[in-house]
Amino acid sequence: MSLAAGFSGTARRLRQLHEDPAVVARWQAWTGPLLSRLTPPRRRALLALGALYVVVRRPLKEMAPAVDVRAPAGPLAGALVVLLCLVVVAAVYLAARRFASLPATVRRRPQLWLHGGFWAIVVLGWLVPDSGSVVALALSGLVLALAFLLWRMGYLLLSGQRGRMAGTRFSDHLLYLYPAYGGSGVPYGKGLDHLARHEATSEETLARSQLAGLKLLALAAIYHGLLALMAGLVYAESRGPWSVYGLRVPRVEALLPLGARAPWATAWSALYAGLVWDVLKLAARGHEVIGVLRLFGFNVFRNTYKPLLAPSLVEFWNRYYYYFKEMLVDFFFFPTYVRCFRGRPALRMLAATLAAAEFGNLYYHIVFNDTFLLTLDLAGLRPWLEARAFYCLLLGLGVYVSMRREQQRRGAAAAATPASMPTRIRRIAGVWTFLALIGIWADASSATFGQRVEFFVSLFGLR
Repeated sequence: MSLAAGFSGTARRLRQLHEDPAVVARWQAWTGPLLSRLTPPRRRALLALGALYVVVRRPLKEMAPAVDVRAPAGPLAGALVVLLCLVVVAAVYLAARRFASLPATVRRRPQLWLHGGFWAIVVLGWLVPDSGSVVALALSGLVLALAFLLWRMGYLLLSGQRGRMAGTRFSDHLLYLYPAYGGSGVPYGKGLDHLARHEATSEETLARSQLAGLKLLALAAIYHGLLALMAGLVYAESRGPWSVYGLRVPRVEALLPLGARAPWATAWSALYAGLVWDVLKLAARGHEVIGVLRLFGFNVFRNTYKPLLAPSLVEFWNRYYYYFKEMLVDFFFFPTYVRCFRGRPALRMLAATLAAAEFGNLYYHIVFNDTFLLTLDLAGLRPWLEARAFYCLLLGLGVYVSMRREQQRRGAAAAATPASMPTRIRRIAGVWTFLALIGIWADASSATFGQRVEFFVSLFGLR
């Protein structure tokens, strides 16, 4: 056997470690007493206990960057925010629990009512003078905390709408509403419905889930290492010994204000490097979160899975930020697809795709624009909103075109023949280039829309 073949076989076994019966049996032997005690109710209880800490910690963490929690009214306002968050979550839980008895208008559009309630609180915060009082601070903190809870409460209402609340307790839903395992405004693992479908129910399945979780945590450490290397060797930003040899590629946000004055080769290098950096950063954090979830027996999908090897944009979209994509599909794509243009399949798909990748994507980022939520700063919002809206439009159209192309490839007879390596590389390069280019309008930079257009045009030598 050649060295390459042996290495390939070892790598394959490591990737499938959690599927190896011998390894699973050994893990069960090592952790037998612990596995027998970690029944599903106990694992859920542990995560619910962790959620109680997050219930207190998360609102205060959200408040700290935006409002003065050290003011005389700060501690009292923080306690009030925690209490109000619990009241809101409990109210949504009761609404989901008794979904069938809600008014018909609420049952038809539960998500609209949820988001309408959120924006009513935001508007109330705009109307209350920023005086540093307990009420003003509490409203600011509540708005920021509810922005984090909003989509999680959406999944809670979906459970009620689907009639899947029976047999669940409030503590079961706390584990994803206030995730002790971490995450962002996007609910990693989705709601309890999805988590329960992937929950280990035997010692063997728990052992497999935990081994898979350990593998993801190891990969997260590797990705963090790659980020450190990239920071030194590409950006020359770290203090490691390798930064001396760094290429000193600038960040895209530093080049955008230059517009057409950005050097051509430097601009292209920054775009591709920025795409790789964003993927590695998201993968590292996502593997940590999903790794912990798997340790607790929830063997859910990864958040990021080899998106840089995707040969099409729609495949990248599925692999890059899986739970963000799923959230947009659940709350925007499917509702639009079910209700609109039923007699026109192409237009129906276009409308649903734009509803998710354009409108839903943009709306999600507006909800997490702290400055706008707290101050109604429309002048400050406009440059960011113009760029982000254009990015979402390009992404939505790109995903739609990619979906249509994939449908045509599957329908063609030639689709049965695997693409050649040069063809696959060309497609991957096309995905990288498209995403790098539209990322010009997604970058969190102070550059104006015009400067971004000038930067884009300069990439092709048109100045």
